[in-house]
Amino acid sequence: MSFKVAGKGKDLFGDGFALWYARDRMVAGPVFGSKDLFSGLAIIVDTYSNHNGPHNHQHPYISAMVNNGTLSYDHDRDGTHTQLAGCEARFRNVDFETLLKIRYENDVLSVFTDLENKNEWKDCFSVEGVELPTGYYFGASATTGDLSDNHLINSIKFFELDGATTAERAHIIPHASSFEEPREHVSDPKPGWSNLKIFFAVSYTHLR
Repeated sequence: MSFKVAGKGKDLFGDGFALWYARDRMVAGPVFGSKDLFSGLAIIVDTYSNHNGPHNHQHPYISAMVNNGTLSYDHDRDGTHTQLAGCEARFRNVDFETLLKIRYENDVLSVFTDLENKNEWKDCFSVEGVELPTGYYFGASATTGDLSDNHLINSIKFFELDGATTAERAHIIPHASSFEEPREHVSDPKPGWSNLKIFFAVSYTHLR
């Protein structure tokens, strides 16, 4: 995926966007513009600078979440309690397009970035034991609240891996064998998602 995120904010900005491989077509909701309790995979590009809760990373931040429809994305904690893995990614307000590559092979999910216009992929994270079915939808969505950025997705390209097989995967329930270590979850009052404004949504395209 080729994209660019830019805005006038220097210290405060947000919120971000997500790429989806999900069972249901686009349904508006609180998770970066799409529904919570989804079934499938979300690659989340979180740009919210004033991050919520105790973290061990800075923003912008790229992470992955696999859901079988039972997990709720905790927006007030930036999803750190359900993410598989993630990495910091400084891509705001650069003069060139930035690139994100997602590879899924043999139940291994890997994410790479090219954020410096050097035509070189750098590892973001790789997670084993990720089980995903065939026949889901691809899509993208984004949200903003009081803070905002321009989120421009220039292109999304799909490639079939050599020797890949999709036999007997249609009925797999999305599953990940491990998550990152949980972090302290301290509740504090936050406004609900009702004041979140959805400014960008790409209708899901059904690919098999």
